[in-house]
Amino acid sequence: MKRFLTIFSTLLISVSAFCTDSLTVFYRIRLDQDIDPSSQRLVTLGLEKAEQAGADYVILDLNTYGGAVNAADSIRSALLRYEKPVVAYVNMQAASAGALISIACDSIYMKTGSSIGAATVVNQTGDVMPDKYQSFMRGMMRSTAQATGRDPKIAESMTDTANVLSMTPTEAIEVGYCEGICESEYEVAEKVAGDKEFVIKNMEDDMTWLDKLIQLLLNPLLQSIFMMMIIGGIFVEIRTPGIGLPLITALVGALLYFAPGYLGHLVESWEIILFTVGLVLIGIEIFVLPGFGVCGISGIIAVVVALAFAMVDNAELFHWDGTLNLQPIIQPLGIVILSATAAIFGSVWLVKKLYPTRSFDHIALRQEMKAEEGFTGVVSGLEGLVGETVTVFTDLRPGGKVMTADGRILEATLKFGGFASKGDSLKVVSAEQGRLYCEKL
Repeated sequence: MKRFLTIFSTLLISVSAFCTDSLTVFYRIRLDQDIDPSSQRLVTLGLEKAEQAGADYVILDLNTYGGAVNAADSIRSALLRYEKPVVAYVNMQAASAGALISIACDSIYMKTGSSIGAATVVNQTGDVMPDKYQSFMRGMMRSTAQATGRDPKIAESMTDTANVLSMTPTEAIEVGYCEGICESEYEVAEKVAGDKEFVIKNMEDDMTWLDKLIQLLLNPLLQSIFMMMIIGGIFVEIRTPGIGLPLITALVGALLYFAPGYLGHLVESWEIILFTVGLVLIGIEIFVLPGFGVCGISGIIAVVVALAFAMVDNAELFHWDGTLNLQPIIQPLGIVILSATAAIFGSVWLVKKLYPTRSFDHIALRQEMKAEEGFTGVVSGLEGLVGETVTVFTDLRPGGKVMTADGRILEATLKFGGFASKGDSLKVVSAEQGRLYCEKL
């Protein structure tokens, strides 16, 4: 009896496995938002999960009016590289960048009343961008159509600024851009699977709480807020000495800006390193070197470049022949510059509003700098000290303070750089803008 049960259980497991293997598995990814870095991660993550689930087909359930070209290009590339068939289901709209994504799929099905096309590149106010942007989009549309066996001229006409093409399901079927009209993803699976049994798995069911959190934090509006926290926090911290809430705000903003992209494989390590180097250079310029020069400017450039490149898939910055493609980085650079401008003006307004109140004491250090403690403002009439000997009052690295023979404490800098310890004697060689420039005896 025991032997019979063992044989029966083994047979049951084998039949169950056979039935499961005979099922055609569809993996549904729902993309019903603007095309941006969060939707880019959504699709790439969905393709990874579909592969892990052993799906035979991916259904990309589309309803979008378009969005960022660089994110759409990344999604397009991921779809073209994916080894299993991907079916686009246009669930009402596949406009602009959505049309490009649809064409990158192996087959397209559309819902009654839906449309596909209108891929002209426009800015955020809806104005048509210059021809160089349209040329870039036309090239992507043509090459994508060729890669998926469709007429490239039809794809190119979707970007025509004079007479842009947008098609209904019937029109798309006539030109070979739609395989059929379906009212649900279930009908799509029925047509693709034919007589085979099938099952549809939804990506939403596989999303962990961390996946959902990353998707939320990659929202472009939140990313802009995090960027303004970074730049505004740094700006206020520079204007108000001491380590306080502005610096903490900047660090939290940097964490929220870079961490989701890094965990979502959208941000590279070198971008985080470049951002850190930029902050260090700005810190050196402020606290070590007098004035504002090459070090500070280099730091600002490094921070801006890091923030911009963190919004772009690095793989899309290079053509197949190895040449650099700067087109995808133009829009992110503009976003960074606009966010930086808004953050600086907002910070100036906030400081003016808060400074007279007691609340400012909890945000930044507010301390009276008294002359007897060695603090001085811009002092005039120092030319008479040129040629005199002064004593180092605080270590010069290369800037610091010196004491004159009559007991005055003044700002000073070693003219040729270097280091001088407290108590050393120096010779004043020049005086400019309230600061002495000295050299060692």
